[in-house]
Amino acid sequence: MQCLKACPRNFSDAYVSLFSRQPDDVVMKTVIVHELRRRLAEYHLIDKKMRKEYGMSFSEFKKQGVVGKKGNSFLVEEDYCDWELAIDGIQSVSAKLKELEKYL
Repeated sequence: MQCLKACPRNFSDAYVSLFSRQPDDVVMKTVIVHELRRRLAEYHLIDKKMRKEYGMSFSEFKKQGVVGKKGNSFLVEEDYCDWELAIDGIQSVSAKLKELEKYL
């Protein structure tokens, strides 16, 4: 994997101190997939929290114009942005995982 050759020695040293072994291509691929799965879980948690708080899905939230109905409050607008980011993250990270997992 080109990444191993291009990474500064500090990364390799840090890896060895954490895992007591030298990194290899399989390990690097696995680390990347685990990080994507962690992000996906985080995005799902945000979606779940917002669904519970507002009692609807993000598409319903947008369709019903909840931000406007709540007087464009900063907190509701912030929730909108966070929720939209989570939904986009779920879609993009899921697609990336599907693409990469076939190489493991």
